[in-house]
Amino acid sequence: MTPTPTGRLIAAATGTDLQMTREFKATIDEVWASLTEPERTARWFAHWRGEGRPGATVRLTLTAEEGQPESDMTIVSCEPPRRLEVETVDEHGRWHLEARLDEAHGVTTLTFVHHLDPGTDVASTGPGWEYYLDRLAAAVAGTPMPDFDDYYPSQRAHYESLAPEPERP
Repeated sequence: MTPTPTGRLIAAATGTDLQMTREFKATIDEVWASLTEPERTARWFAHWRGEGRPGATVRLTLTAEEGQPESDMTIVSCEPPRRLEVETVDEHGRWHLEARLDEAHGVTTLTFVHHLDPGTDVASTGPGWEYYLDRLAAAVAGTPMPDFDDYYPSQRAHYESLAPEPERP
């Protein structure tokens, strides 16, 4: 399988956003549950424990990463079943993420946004989110999980082509 990269960079008031969309033949409530319920998020991304409410910090255990690393994640905003905004800081940097859901005619559309910090390596971050969002799609559909080797390094060139040229002194 060779998945096609879908991410694009969008200018935002606070900098640059990496944006991707996915469509699901599922209700908005089903997709929301896959984004917010610990047992369901564990199927594609991470199990979490703690109090899931705005302003709270929960503990993530990444289920698809070697060694199942842990980190804290703060819930910035939660507007069921339409919008979730979270932030985590780890050894790889700050990750400010947002998920927006809309449903029409039996199809739910997820707009995923990574609000990028300056210096974020989009060439490695983009393929990683493609992989995780396709894992989410597989979890919702009940289909086999994708293989990370199908995303990286093959999608690196796409994301390198999106990155703006560095400013010259």
